[in-house]
Amino acid sequence: MPAPRASTLSALTTPGARAGILVMLFAMFLFAVNDTLGKWLVATYSAGQVLLIRSLAALVVLAPFLMRASPSALLRPERPRLQALRVALSTLEVFCFYVAVASLPLADVLTYWMAAPIWVAALAPLVLGERVGWRRWSAIAVGFVGVVIALEPSRATISPAAAVSIVGSLAFAGMMLLSRVLRGTPDTTLVLWQTTGAGLAGLVLAPFAWVAPTALDLGLLALLGILSMMGHVAVNRAFKLADAATVVPYQYTLLFFAAVLGFLVFGDVPRPALMLGAGIIVAAGVYIFLRERAVARRMRERKHASRE
Repeated sequence: MPAPRASTLSALTTPGARAGILVMLFAMFLFAVNDTLGKWLVATYSAGQVLLIRSLAALVVLAPFLMRASPSALLRPERPRLQALRVALSTLEVFCFYVAVASLPLADVLTYWMAAPIWVAALAPLVLGERVGWRRWSAIAVGFVGVVIALEPSRATISPAAAVSIVGSLAFAGMMLLSRVLRGTPDTTLVLWQTTGAGLAGLVLAPFAWVAPTALDLGLLALLGILSMMGHVAVNRAFKLADAATVVPYQYTLLFFAAVLGFLVFGDVPRPALMLGAGIIVAAGVYIFLRERAVARRMRERKHASRE
């Protein structure tokens, strides 16, 4: 007979789960600091210039890992066309983010980005051929309502920056979908080409609006790449320390950190409609994730039972 499952409460009290949660919270704080710093810098420097210097710094941090990786895996990844599409989407996503935060409060932009898992769930049947039941379709519809509430379309028009945020969120969702398709590609290879693509885009765009950075700002621009890499490493570590179902919901604390830092640094007060929409988006995203886990577990159990 299968061993009884531990309760959710007891699972959270294990040392590994506690460590995973703390590391995930630390990762979200790093991303929030990184995004706050990015918003500060794009007030002076163009998105292209930020992309260029940020990517160069990230490649320096990534260099020790690249030296240990297989050259063939780095230079000849599987399914190159899909790899190129993923790089294009990831570059568009980060470019849209910096363009959006130049005009919008940080919490607004990240709320739209948090809708990406909802777009993934909606597009998965078309792109990946996955079956989505009525419960998840209902959660997708609820999440879409949350996005509409956060956008406040009744305010005459939707700002161009909000539209750019939605485009960036959809690009992020497309990148996540392609990451599922390319799950056999080593993480180092994915990060290398993703960072290189953003750097090349920055190299093309930066000369059109180049501002000579001060020594301090140059260091801060480089810090963007370092903090981002540290955040991704921390997220990967959290998933190794604890089960995904335990730590994934804590990724939404990024919204809390962003709202606090946005208020402290820029004086931004989240709109009531944004807070309501963000709550709906988070609830829908967590439900979709937990439902996908439950469906996957049932399928594994059925396959196991059919073999007996």
